[in-house]
Amino acid sequence: MSGRLMPCSPAEIGALFLFEKLTAEQLGRLCGEGRVELFDPGPVFTEGDPATCFYVMIEGTVVMSRRVGGDDVEVSRTSQTGVYAGAVQAYLGDRKPQVYRNSLRVPEPTRFFVLPADSFADIMHEWFPMAVHLLEGLFLGSQNTQRAIGQRERLLALGSLSAGLTHELNNPAAAAVRATSSLRDRVAHMRQKLGILASGPYRGDSLKSLVAIQERTAERVAKAQALSPLEASDREDELADWLDDHGVQGSWQIAPTFVQGGLDVDWLEQVAAAVEAEMLPNAIGWLNYTIETELLMNEIEDSTTRISHLVDAAKQYSQLDRAPYQVADVHELLDSTLLMLSGKIGAQVKVVKEYDRSLPRIPAYPAELNQVWTNLIDNAVCAIKGEGGGEGTLTVRTALVHDRLLVEFRDTGPGVPAEIRGRIFDPFFTTKPVGEGTGLGLDISWRIVVNKHHGDLKVESVPGDTRFQVLLPLTAVDPDSDTDTAGGSAPAEEPS
Repeated sequence: MSGRLMPCSPAEIGALFLFEKLTAEQLGRLCGEGRVELFDPGPVFTEGDPATCFYVMIEGTVVMSRRVGGDDVEVSRTSQTGVYAGAVQAYLGDRKPQVYRNSLRVPEPTRFFVLPADSFADIMHEWFPMAVHLLEGLFLGSQNTQRAIGQRERLLALGSLSAGLTHELNNPAAAAVRATSSLRDRVAHMRQKLGILASGPYRGDSLKSLVAIQERTAERVAKAQALSPLEASDREDELADWLDDHGVQGSWQIAPTFVQGGLDVDWLEQVAAAVEAEMLPNAIGWLNYTIETELLMNEIEDSTTRISHLVDAAKQYSQLDRAPYQVADVHELLDSTLLMLSGKIGAQVKVVKEYDRSLPRIPAYPAELNQVWTNLIDNAVCAIKGEGGGEGTLTVRTALVHDRLLVEFRDTGPGVPAEIRGRIFDPFFTTKPVGEGTGLGLDISWRIVVNKHHGDLKVESVPGDTRFQVLLPLTAVDPDSDTDTAGGSAPAEEPS
């Protein structure tokens, strides 16, 4: 986009805070290579387009926005003279894609000093070589440091998560293996019992009735209702007495299975009426294997369903098959993280969820928020258990606080001493024993929440009540870049 060319006055641009220390010769070069343009209300540049110019506002009003999903979200609006935006990282050249990171528009006629990106890069290198070296080192070095720290912290988190996931998967997997082995044994016995029935001197209509009863028994098992311990005990006694009265051996083993399958004395009377008396013991044995088989298949189904849910939780936690930036439900993220960490949380820590389910979904990086939850939950659990493996409560709460979404982690540990509270978000600061903490978790969490999501992360602590509070905007800007300002300027195009 371009506006109407206006005269460029070295004195006028020299009054802008960016250029106030420049010499008359330098200001003359700026006016020679740059230009002053007057823009009518409308767009100045668009996010994602090649960053060809550096803009400094002389007078007027600017509105900066970012694209979130399909919407343009306003980031800032200001009338402060000297605010700048555009190709602010042109000095990096090809080492960073030179595109506009925001969109800029003006709601009223606004004048800018406009400097081509190439000229801006040349001037920076010629006039401020030491500053350029420092800026390059800061930008590129911080990227490498963040990448290394992030990888290390993710590896540490992966160790905890893999242990927890292995623990959670082991129980249903072992149950499925045991049930499968038992099922194979029961099916073998069922075949043997069927062979005995088929070779016996029984009428065909009796066998047909027995098969029909078997089908109805399987259906009854599927609809069986859970009984209280006292009800189950009473029914077992009734069934055992009936079986003993009818000459069926092993009643003390058969009765609990029949009760679990939902059978009662009335049902057994129907079986006795449908088959011959001499056939009844074998018929009862066959139905017993039928019920055990159905119950074992239910157990296998429950176990494999549990494993499937764990795999789904792992995918939800890692966001493996999802876009990095999306609109997400924080409750789903919290639940998946708690499930992944359940092995580490253990039985000593009671988890209480105080969710406000009416909260809206928010634009965010879900995988990185899961990393924040992981770090904060891990710290809370370590604080509660301490060195002696103590007990306590972890409360996870969500709420709406001043148009921001709050996620709070409250633990009943000893608290964070006041003298170190201001340092806990510093890189490499840790209170954990040597070898157990890197001091990176809270630093990374702070950068993810504050720098990347434009939220806030703070701590309130007294002994027995420590609260880490994450505050996230309901409508966030695309967190690829920070929005630091310079000299009170509007957000410039920043490194991601």
